Amino acid sequence: MSVSPASRCELLHWQFDLTWSLFEYHLERLEPEDFLWEPAPLCWTMRRTSDGTWAPDWAETEPDPVPVPTIGWVSWHIGWWWSVTIDHARGRVPRERTEVVWPGGGKAAIAWLRGLRDDWLAVLDGLADAELDATAPFPWQGDPQYTVAHMVGWVNAELMKNATEIGQLRLLRAASSA
Repeated sequence: MSVSPASRCELLHWQFDLTWSLFEYHLERLEPEDFLWEPAPLCWTMRRTSDGTWAPDWAETEPDPVPVPTIGWVSWHIGWWWSVTIDHARGRVPRERTEVVWPGGGKAAIAWLRGLRDDWLAVLDGLADAELDATAPFPWQGDPQYTVAHMVGWVNAELMKNATEIGQLRLLRAASSA
């Protein structure tokens, strides 16, 4: 049986689908209490503001040592970089970090992430192989050596990293409470 070669768009889409299926394994198992569980004394999390919205712990310069993030913080981080990437890919003015609002833990965060997936799939489904060679608008701010193909590959890699972080935190919390 012969398998026809995949286009670059098809390969990147397949890689994204594989990454998402691994992430979905953890999303389906997250409990509301998982989101703000603090795995270490030095931790970044999401905090309620005076107006009831959520804000991430943040530093303009990465601290040393880097705080361990909560699942809530990592889910906000995914929402931030992915929202901005989608803005760039669609030719919109990208939102500022402070404009990307986390909806809270539990089902709201999971629905938000799944909605971003749907938005990203619409971007992927609208790409042709020739468009992959255009200069990427993000995350390298228009450096001509990086293409849209690089941006899509970066999304896949960043999502895999963040999905792994969430999965490890979920497993650690479950094991520590057993």
